Amino acid sequence: MSVPGEGSVRGEAIGGYAAALGAVLLWAGFVLVSRMGGRSALTGWDIVALRMGVATLVLLPFSMRLPAGTWRDPRLWTLAMVGGLASQIFVYCGFKYAPAAHGGILFSGMQPFLIPLLGWLLVGSRPDRARLLALIPIAAGVLCLALPLLQASEEHASVLLGDALLLGSGIAWACYSVLARAWGYDVWLLTRFMAIAGCAAYLPVYLLLLPKALDSAPLSAILLQGLYQGLGASIVAMALFLRAVALIGPERTGVLTTFVPVLSGLAAVPLLDEPLTPSLIAGLVLVSAGALLATRPMRPPGRASPRA
Repeated sequence: MSVPGEGSVRGEAIGGYAAALGAVLLWAGFVLVSRMGGRSALTGWDIVALRMGVATLVLLPFSMRLPAGTWRDPRLWTLAMVGGLASQIFVYCGFKYAPAAHGGILFSGMQPFLIPLLGWLLVGSRPDRARLLALIPIAAGVLCLALPLLQASEEHASVLLGDALLLGSGIAWACYSVLARAWGYDVWLLTRFMAIAGCAAYLPVYLLLLPKALDSAPLSAILLQGLYQGLGASIVAMALFLRAVALIGPERTGVLTTFVPVLSGLAAVPLLDEPLTPSLIAGLVLVSAGALLATRPMRPPGRASPRA
């Protein structure tokens, strides 16, 4: 005999896991598509402009009546410049030099560690034991990534530059995540404001001063970057993530997102013909393990663990 409401609960769980899987696949695809853009004729500046332009066109009709005082709020502008502009510039310029798997580790994989750490530094939110323990495998994974690149060669120097930019992007995004949570802004307001404010601040500078290569890239590459980055990665993935959090909770959703580095790193081998070295495999596994440890909910203190 079925329990009343059991089918509804099961349906919500299935919907939640499906939404989380969709978000994970889109974020893994973000790493791959960004690296494709880095290997194309497009500059990182071009891809930032395409993402912001498309996202603004999509969100502008929903942004005609933002809350009073939105455009005068310095905190909103800070979030837009850090999470919506600095993070994007670093990540798309970084993928001009570094492989996709490095982005999976240094941008996506570092978030479960960077967010608690920066929360401690910026707003005084001390990380719990799980977050501190997560430092060990994450640090070991990054070390596995870095050691082969410390040899003196021009090729390795350019990859290290790309890695530094990707890590800078991860730090900027983690700062945005910490401050957005601490300041308590609505996610839908942030999504709209970040796109439109970032576009308003960036496009004039891009059009007047920054290097461009749109005329050198095929239309297919321009459309891929514009639609995937501006619509898929920035709007659809966030909507799916929030849906998953609402249906299955932040802990389960967070655990699933830890698979982004491994998925993007493995998919880059057949799709981008990038090598998967033993040190890179070790880095992917260790960083993902650390991310998994950081997102696992802690058992309440004083409660005995269940016995079989």
